[in-house]
Amino acid sequence: GVSAAQSTTTPPSRAQRSGEMQGRRGGGRGGEFGRDLNLTDAQKAQIKTIRAKYQPQNEALRAQAKPFMDAARAARQKGDSAAFRSNIEKAHQVMQGGQSIRTQENAEIRAILTPDQQAKFDANQKKMAERGKAGHKGWGRKGKTAPAAKS
Repeated sequence: GVSAAQSTTTPPSRAQRSGEMQGRRGGGRGGEFGRDLNLTDAQKAQIKTIRAKYQPQNEALRAQAKPFMDAARAARQKGDSAAFRSNIEKAHQVMQGGQSIRTQENAEIRAILTPDQQAKFDANQKKMAERGKAGHKGWGRKGKTAPAAKS
């Protein structure tokens, strides 16, 4: 309110805020990865190299899933829950096809961590998997709606 009006700094643009949020939640699996792991600079550099190695494969998977996600979004906007569910399932199947890539990438990352870091890394992976399983249940069903698309 008032303090913002009196501030001499300019507020961040939407793009800047978006970038900050991606960093906070590990957007695109980059950003602030493992900030609770207390990584050394050498570990950070190694992880960056590993991520770069797998980036083309991960981007290819997202590109394959994108038409299904776009179709699902359009179906949701039209209120076509059957088409929405069908397209979400197809996108999910494409992304599941890349599970071995992610498993391999995570194994390489895990190998450079100390035992304490590995325990935290494993706990984080488990939390993400649980969140993913719980995340989309009920979308497209009567009375349940998916969150609004963010732009």
